[in-house]
Amino acid sequence: MMTRVKTADEIKRMRESGRITAAIVELLGRRLTPGMSTKDLALIAEAEIKNYGVRAAFLGYQGFPDVICISLNDEVVHGIPRADRIIKDGDIVKLDFGVDYQGMITDHARSFIAGKPLKKSHVKLLERTRQSLEAGIMAVHDRCRTGDIAAAVQAELDQAGYGIVRDLVGHGVGHHIHEDPNIPNYGRAGTGPWLDAGMTIAIEPMATMGDWRVYEADDGWTILTHDGSLAAHFEHTVLITPDGAEVLTQI
Repeated sequence: MMTRVKTADEIKRMRESGRITAAIVELLGRRLTPGMSTKDLALIAEAEIKNYGVRAAFLGYQGFPDVICISLNDEVVHGIPRADRIIKDGDIVKLDFGVDYQGMITDHARSFIAGKPLKKSHVKLLERTRQSLEAGIMAVHDRCRTGDIAAAVQAELDQAGYGIVRDLVGHGVGHHIHEDPNIPNYGRAGTGPWLDAGMTIAIEPMATMGDWRVYEADDGWTILTHDGSLAAHFEHTVLITPDGAEVLTQI
């Protein structure tokens, strides 16, 4: 289904959805501590979902078994929280989360380092991937094209020398978690579908310290780097405005 221009009421609900989504991810980042399990974090998210009176957008989506995706180190995305998956000092922890507030969905991801970073290069990976997301957002405006966003993200990640995951992309979002069009993190400006003011999209660069190739684990969900290199993931849901973009998934 193609993402469509949202009504004023739908945008209002998406703003609240985004605020709640961002607040929960922010809380999880503060609570993240070496020694806890990924399931411990998921249980905190579950409790916050109940506190806010919203619905978990991910739970049950195409059969996903939890309210949040938590991926460590060489896991890029879609990690299933587990009680036996213990977070260690220096782990790169990716939190990918969304809520449904009164029928409107927002999608948000951040990467954190648990405890103290093991290497400066790990800190740089997170910083540069986040900067690539910001570059993608800066390319957004009424009647931009998906390739404009893709090229802006790619320019940042190419300059940093990172692998750009090609098998996973950003997307439209709002009434459903994934709406058309896809928004790759690589491509040429001036290509791809047109985007109009009032549409809402999720931009989500995924970068690796090695090769871009990935594979799916035996659990049918977790996506890992093929060469075992570390990965980072950042994502914002944004509203396209006449002259730019409004980031919905921030406090």
